[in-house]
Amino acid sequence: MSTLSHSEPAPTLEEVWRLFKETDRKFQETDRKFQETDIKLNKLEKLFTSQWGKLVESLVEGALIKIFNQRGIPVQHTYTRAKGNHQGRSWEVDIVAKNGEAVIIVEVKTTLRPDDVKRFIDKLPHIKTWMREYAGNIVYGAMAYLNAEAGAEKMAQNKGLFVIKATGDSAYLENPADFVARIY
Repeated sequence: MSTLSHSEPAPTLEEVWRLFKETDRKFQETDRKFQETDIKLNKLEKLFTSQWGKLVESLVEGALIKIFNQRGIPVQHTYTRAKGNHQGRSWEVDIVAKNGEAVIIVEVKTTLRPDDVKRFIDKLPHIKTWMREYAGNIVYGAMAYLNAEAGAEKMAQNKGLFVIKATGDSAYLENPADFVARIY
């Protein structure tokens, strides 16, 4: 059964072609708008992630002196976002906690994953080269996190890293009292 009545003329080929072109133009415009929206959402996600990361870093940094002093590692000061370039390779350290002889390099992740642990361990042997002021210091590594996946926190501890869990308005050291950290 046809939906066209006998009194309506069939559309001409030109009309069908015009409707097809108009539909195609509308699809292209919709696709362009989706792409623009996707770009805006990606920028917004990066901004949120960056700000969230800075918040977690601030939370962890505020607790480091207390955490390590309680463990017998006297820390006098901390600073964040140490950056540099060595032989064309850029590097960044989230937090440095320091006393006269020891330096603790802290990597902060909102979600800690095993690959993060691997990358951080690969970075630690370079610290004394990248940050010449610490060439004569004992260097320890620490990973701080809000959430962990796939046992990454246990992996970090097994690799000799201090493990710091960020919670609420503070942070705490997860390593047992008899933990011996690896020196880099």
